[in-house]
Amino acid sequence: MAPIPQNLPQNPDVRFLGRILGDVIREAEGEALFRRIEYIRAASVDRARGAAEIDSGLDALSLDDTLTFVRSFMLFSMLANLAEDRQGVAAEAGATLAEALATLGPGQREAARALLARALVAPVLTAHPTEVRRKSMIDHRNGIAALMRARDRGEAETREGEPLEAAIHGQVALLWRTRALRRERLVVADEIDTALAWLRDVFVPVLPALYARWERALGARPAGFVAPGSWIGGDRDGNPFVTAAELALATRRNGAAILTHYLERVHALGAELTLSSELAAVSPGLAALADASGDTSAARADEPWRRALTHIYARLAATLAARTGVMPPRAATHGATIYATPGELAADLAVIAASLAVPNAAVDGLVRAVELFGFHLATLDLRQNADVHERVVAELLAVAGVMADYRALGEDARVALLRGELASMRPLANPHWDYSAETASELAIAGGAAAARAAFGAETIRAWIVSKAASVSDLLEVLILLKEAGLWRGGAAPECAIMPVPLFETIEDLQAAPGVMRAFFALPEMAACARARGYQEVMVGYSDSNKDGGYLTSVWSLHQAGLALAPVFADAGVTMQLFHGRGGAVGRGGGSSFAAIRAQPPGTVQGRIRITEQGEVIAAKYGTRESAAANLEAMAAATLLASVEGDPLSAADRARFTAAMERLSADAFAAYRALVYGTGGFRVFFRGMTPIREIAELRIGSRPASRTKSDAIEDLRAIPWVFSWAQARVMLPGWFGTGAAFAAFPDHGLLREMHAAWPFFRTTLANMEMVLAKSDMGIAARYAGLVDDRALADAIFPRIRESWQRAHDGLLAISGQARLLADNPALDASIRLRLPYIEPLNLLQIELLRRFRCGEADERVKEGILLSINAIATALRNSG
Repeated sequence: MAPIPQNLPQNPDVRFLGRILGDVIREAEGEALFRRIEYIRAASVDRARGAAEIDSGLDALSLDDTLTFVRSFMLFSMLANLAEDRQGVAAEAGATLAEALATLGPGQREAARALLARALVAPVLTAHPTEVRRKSMIDHRNGIAALMRARDRGEAETREGEPLEAAIHGQVALLWRTRALRRERLVVADEIDTALAWLRDVFVPVLPALYARWERALGARPAGFVAPGSWIGGDRDGNPFVTAAELALATRRNGAAILTHYLERVHALGAELTLSSELAAVSPGLAALADASGDTSAARADEPWRRALTHIYARLAATLAARTGVMPPRAATHGATIYATPGELAADLAVIAASLAVPNAAVDGLVRAVELFGFHLATLDLRQNADVHERVVAELLAVAGVMADYRALGEDARVALLRGELASMRPLANPHWDYSAETASELAIAGGAAAARAAFGAETIRAWIVSKAASVSDLLEVLILLKEAGLWRGGAAPECAIMPVPLFETIEDLQAAPGVMRAFFALPEMAACARARGYQEVMVGYSDSNKDGGYLTSVWSLHQAGLALAPVFADAGVTMQLFHGRGGAVGRGGGSSFAAIRAQPPGTVQGRIRITEQGEVIAAKYGTRESAAANLEAMAAATLLASVEGDPLSAADRARFTAAMERLSADAFAAYRALVYGTGGFRVFFRGMTPIREIAELRIGSRPASRTKSDAIEDLRAIPWVFSWAQARVMLPGWFGTGAAFAAFPDHGLLREMHAAWPFFRTTLANMEMVLAKSDMGIAARYAGLVDDRALADAIFPRIRESWQRAHDGLLAISGQARLLADNPALDASIRLRLPYIEPLNLLQIELLRRFRCGEADERVKEGILLSINAIATALRNSG
């Protein structure tokens, strides 16, 4: 492809990679097709400058040429993303931990250091299906990134002696010839493997290196306060394919990966630590480890460090085989007992470290890795819907003869009954009874959790998340299941091995959250467990609250829920740990994690926060070790600052701003509900205008798109809801309702004051601004043309277009900018670079959708639609 014209944003890596991609296309597809693609590209760029309109170049493409064109623009967007990641455009805008500490006063710095001893910052990987790219394409992309890093270092050749630019050309050529679409739907095992690749290849090497940096910044060794989590293999909410077998698979593969990593590192240390006892002092502990190896070779008689590592390797090899059934990469020289706990392994490595005259970074890094990753690699959460728990517990109680119709009981009676069962030593489940498949599955999950913890340690599974939580009984039902697996014990000092975590998702649930938690802590045994643990987690959901109430009401309800929960926890004497269920798109809580954490209500972070990372966001934030380090630094710094800094607002300003937000939220909620749930035919309009039906064919996740067979908006999962609006360039979940709220508000001066002084409001508008900049009502109007009922489309789409304009104008009036993103030049440049490449993809998608829905049977039409969905999502980056 030709260089980007001078009037568009410049990035030398984009120009370089774009030129190579153009060369690859010319070689693979011929000069004539390359020139036609290049003509359309140039015309689209000219249109972005306002100099031309897209003409018949698209219409002249055959179906085969259309597929090639879509692939070319998709890969250009993918390479542009890579270039931006390298320049830090996609990394979190935020401080490092050292920079955050430097901004604090002396007293705050001491408080921060004390806080880190009990802190937790956890990015939690989920399998939510928003990553459209196959793993093989991401692997090639990462190969190109590695070669680009070598180019940065001034290297001329690869290790194999190939000229570097030729190697990059070869990787782009491989990418061009790699199939972009999945032929088969992902299964849970695929998702487990994909997550494992990120954990093993990025988190494991990056986090110990970050801790070494943080130790220097703090002047002391910090506790392991940043560690990864995962839902993949434990999240059963709406996914019938996650069973106890998948849970066992996920924990076993994670354990095998981290234990194998330790074996490789110990083996490498054996080659490095060649110290002789004739030249270095040997501690008694080291001598004991060396003697335990049974290595009597005269050649190593004076090398106790190597012999000690031989013994550690043997114990690790035995541990790997016993716990996972996997054989070590190299056979041990002697039989040895397994490590019962990661602490035993860390203690042996600490003996090695202490016996060295000078610190050794490799040994220290391995010790830190064991402290962080244990034998489990990443803590796996369990998740299930409260309705499932209710049915399962009802069946258990009925079969046991305790209560014939548990579901008919009121909340107080349910709580009393469940507390009695939790206090009893008697099990409910009968191993000889033939339970329903649902009940048998949930009992097996509880048993599998106990087995996983026994094999890989207590950190393997710590939380059971209850979706759709609305009452205390929803949490107690989980404990009933845990009790059956020996993970709950009642009595005077109750023990709860796995924490029940309520997930409050809808606007109504968020408003009820403080009352639920107050009632939960009012139960002595629940309060005792939370205090013994040191904290209690509450999860808040962005996706369903947005689909329920719209963007502005969603973010405000989440903010208010945090504020209302804080005194409930304070009264109970329990630290609150918030878990934010954020997606990639703004409509599902996306945007900068650094800004989002900093904008949390005062007193709600308390040094502990977990955040979901899913789909395309995982590759964007953790796709390279450099970007992973930057993003993890930003999360740690933001959590520290949010925990120790005071309220940026005075009491008077907070009261004024809260009153203003209440009014804005109410007006935005009314406008959103009136459109989405109060407009006749809206469901038909939505399904006709967007490629929602076709998205289901992408096979990008193991779980169904809807929780039920219903096509109602209420039953649709938030991801396809957001994803489909993004494809049509409307981005409705990220802004609708705000225009009406801004227009109705009487005092724009107050809104400008809020924007200047209040991080929450500023971040809310900044995320919305990004969405507005990526939307295009002109293109959206063409998608509206796909709706069969023209009267319906003509009644609904003008309302959307007018609302967009009001949101746009209102935001600019509040921020004081002349145009969107004027104050964010890096993001502005990123979006303006890719918009000329997205419009032709939209136009082709519209035409292909029209042909497909009219019954055209050519498989290339369907393939073109799916490729275009893939390409647009790649270009938009955070579309799901």
